Amino acid sequence: MRPLSYTRASTVDEAIATVGADSRSAFLAGGTTEIDLIRLGVTRPDVLVDINSLPLKEIEFTPDAGLRIGALARMTDVARSADVVRRFPVISQALLLGASEQLRNMASMGGNLCQRTRCSYFRDGVSPCNKREPGTGCSAVDGLNRGHAVLGTSDDCIAAHPSDVGVALVALDAVVHTLGPSGARSIPIDDFYLLPGSSPEVEHPLERGELIKAIEVPPTPSAERSLYLKLRDRQSYEFALVSVAVAVDVRDGRVADVRLALGGVGTKPWRARRAEAALTGGPATREAFADAAAVEMEPASPHKDNAFKIPMARRAMVRALDQVVNGDAR
Repeated sequence: MRPLSYTRASTVDEAIATVGADSRSAFLAGGTTEIDLIRLGVTRPDVLVDINSLPLKEIEFTPDAGLRIGALARMTDVARSADVVRRFPVISQALLLGASEQLRNMASMGGNLCQRTRCSYFRDGVSPCNKREPGTGCSAVDGLNRGHAVLGTSDDCIAAHPSDVGVALVALDAVVHTLGPSGARSIPIDDFYLLPGSSPEVEHPLERGELIKAIEVPPTPSAERSLYLKLRDRQSYEFALVSVAVAVDVRDGRVADVRLALGGVGTKPWRARRAEAALTGGPATREAFADAAAVEMEPASPHKDNAFKIPMARRAMVRALDQVVNGDAR
């Protein structure tokens, strides 16, 4: 293996051209995931292209009250923005619960969206893993799979997606803006994350050298009454067993609008569209919340160690919805 080299990009176009021209190169932003994977031998780029000096750090509200976040904005800066806390509390909460203070100070928003799974079989560098080495198999299917997904799985991969803020952004219909060798694109975030199917190594619809420039959250009135609930093995920094991002607008006791997404249970941040459909127009009651949660989890496919996630996810959805509707969601 050739020694790893490092270069700093001075412009967006330079970064795209450098990575686009070399399949063994990679963008480097905060590096909190990329450097770990290189050290573990899971990824082996020859060239790291440092993009930290690029002007992609904005946190600003659009004229229609939407939110635009530059791909290189640090997680801490977004989480602590007074306007984000007030208008999109679910985003701030997901970021604060997503990592330690030290990691949040380093990690970029674009990098968070692209982080790789924490599946131990993927990260050990030696176990059969279709995501790391296509065609070798999925060790988690018959192995230790307590933390793995129960929604969106396939015979080739059951790894859970680790992002917290990705769950909040999926709930709010965010759009990922990119620029690559073929030009600019705007990708709805639910389409930015791909189900594993028979090709779990392909996680995003990005071409070689395509760079995330910004994340845009459309104006969502219900977002001011939103919440991120995270259930995990320990209260300190830990990945979710189950998490819920929810925003609800209730009028005259009925659900006028609801945005619901799940983390920890899906192979991608999971938009709970079945539950949303069951809730919309109906009564804002715990009974209705429980019925909708049960509908959402009907397609779940557990393995030997993670069946507990199904009732846990149902209870978490009810708790989150009830807290937003009847309690203080902030």
